[in-house]
Amino acid sequence: MIEIVSVGSSSSGNSYIVMTEGRTLIIDVGLPAKKIIGALEHLGTDPADVDAVLITHEHVDHVKSVRAISRKCCNAFFYASRGTVENTDSFRYVPDERIVLLSAGEIVRIDNDDDMEIGAFPLSHDAAEPLGFTVTSRGEKLAVVTDTGVVSEEIYAAIRDAGLLVFEANHDVDMLMFGEYPYPVKVRIKGDKGHLSNDYAGQVLAYLLSERKAGGAQSPLRVMLAHLSFHNNAPLFARQTVEEALGAAGFHKGEDYLLDVAAREGFTFMPEL
Repeated sequence: MIEIVSVGSSSSGNSYIVMTEGRTLIIDVGLPAKKIIGALEHLGTDPADVDAVLITHEHVDHVKSVRAISRKCCNAFFYASRGTVENTDSFRYVPDERIVLLSAGEIVRIDNDDDMEIGAFPLSHDAAEPLGFTVTSRGEKLAVVTDTGVVSEEIYAAIRDAGLLVFEANHDVDMLMFGEYPYPVKVRIKGDKGHLSNDYAGQVLAYLLSERKAGGAQSPLRVMLAHLSFHNNAPLFARQTVEEALGAAGFHKGEDYLLDVAAREGFTFMPEL
């Protein structure tokens, strides 16, 4: 069984802890190390027992604590693209033998563990070589998709069969466009290499659910909306926009999907079946 816990998710900092039977992973370390280590300990995991740290890209809200987490999670391998490693200064503090370079499309196993796979897929974001990740364990699949301006064919192919999905709903378009950000920043955020809006998230999730239904899926899709902008979104807006899109497409909460919104600070657990 895969469990994922958001330690905090927003434009200010992101980190998720993924637990399977016998394995613990961290996806991104953009929060203070003290919070991430405290979360591990609260969940009953010794930091030294973390198997892997997956880094999506080099922006500070995803890599802030690479150095400290490398020291505390002293046995963890760091998985990232070459572009991310070469553009993140703190990777020089991670021993070379603990860095695993990944490219989009690759699937790897930790310690040749046949019960767990990590997959990488390309994101469309203004970073050097950003990656999204899937984690598959014992027939269950988790996908994490944030920091992308569009959902490309490659992204969709990677996530279409996931039963658990962390999915970006970064901004409300009206809040963004009528807000205080400079116009070039607004254009960047809503561009193809920026971030997904609430509306876009709803459209993609509706399409995913339609494919699941056509394929005879027996259990609800479990969704955590994530990476909400502090200035250009609100949890209520994200939830309402997405749920309205899914309702308009004929899908029902509890029957076809379960949904929660990752908090900016503090734990958020994936909705339980």
